[in-house]
Amino acid sequence: MSEKSDFGEELAARHLTAQGYRVVERNWRAGKAGEIDVIAYDGPVLAFVEVKTRFGGAFGPPQSAVTGRKQAQMARVARSYLYRTGLYGTADCRFDVVAVTVENGRTAIELVKDAFRPR
Repeated sequence: MSEKSDFGEELAARHLTAQGYRVVERNWRAGKAGEIDVIAYDGPVLAFVEVKTRFGGAFGPPQSAVTGRKQAQMARVARSYLYRTGLYGTADCRFDVVAVTVENGRTAIELVKDAFRPR
């Protein structure tokens, strides 16, 4: 993991906690299937959170990097997490995105709840 992604993920975890989320996992990996940056409860809802960080605006908003392919990967990893923890079929879940933008010495954090629904 790069220093840039570590920076963004730390800010995102703090932001989520400040918003009332209870973080239960960070960088949870399901072997070669991939990883989920943050897994946290927002009240009774289990949120699988992707964190995207951009330094400058040259490549568009960070959340635009959560493509259909990335969404499908997150769904596979989330399913694995739910099976491994015994929560499959019982937990109310959603997928959130935290977009961190650092530009001109300013940091902006945007939380997008229920950012997408897996197909």
